[in-house]
Amino acid sequence: MQDKKHDKNRQEKQFEAPEDLVIGRNPVRELLRSGAPVDTVYISGTAGGLSEIVSLAQERGAVIKTVTEQKLGQIAGGGVHQGVAARTAAAAYVTVEDLLAVSQKKGTAPFLIICDGIEDPHNLGAILRTAETAGADGVIIPKRRSAMLTATVHKTSAGAASWVPVARVPNIPAAIDQLKKAGVWVYGTDMDGETYTNVQFDGALALVIGSEGSGMSRLVRERCDVLVRLPMKGRITSLNASVAAGIFMYEVVRQRG
Repeated sequence: MQDKKHDKNRQEKQFEAPEDLVIGRNPVRELLRSGAPVDTVYISGTAGGLSEIVSLAQERGAVIKTVTEQKLGQIAGGGVHQGVAARTAAAAYVTVEDLLAVSQKKGTAPFLIICDGIEDPHNLGAILRTAETAGADGVIIPKRRSAMLTATVHKTSAGAASWVPVARVPNIPAAIDQLKKAGVWVYGTDMDGETYTNVQFDGALALVIGSEGSGMSRLVRERCDVLVRLPMKGRITSLNASVAAGIFMYEVVRQRG
């Protein structure tokens, strides 16, 4: 009897969906109607009758991903998903205009962080945590190829995800163009840049932190006004993205202090 009980417990645990995931047609539909922050809606490529959910997801600005039935089953943790699942966000996303309004309200020059393809949720959470303590006005992330405001990000940020506004944009280069029109100088972090301590971080600025593996994309790099780097004295030629971001952010704090 004891073995059967253990087997049942293991089976129940196997079919437990992640805490930030909602599965099933009615639960997902009501989630989208409720106004709660929704990050991503996963649709099975073989499921029908989901047009209302897709329409609601589009209205809410959620990312819609079409996946295989097998992949959706994995995402749902083996639960009965009825062809659809939705990942909730730890906080609601804002717009780039909202981020610029933060500094206007404070009466200070904009100080923004742009994450160009940070896919590790732990890195994004750590960046949000440092951005909050450094007094940054907000963080910009892309809709695709990026970690989102999941429960993992919220936990890693030590709650900072509830305080730092995050704008999720379809296109980072376009967002940079928008910032530059607003008078914001864009500083990209790149090994070919100027040593960061030799650069003046004054006025309205945005720091671009590239992805963990390949750094900034070409189009983003080309739009940067200034490239800055950290000196590397050892055999390893790169730092963890969130660690590097923290150093750059606190150089801005030091110079503005």
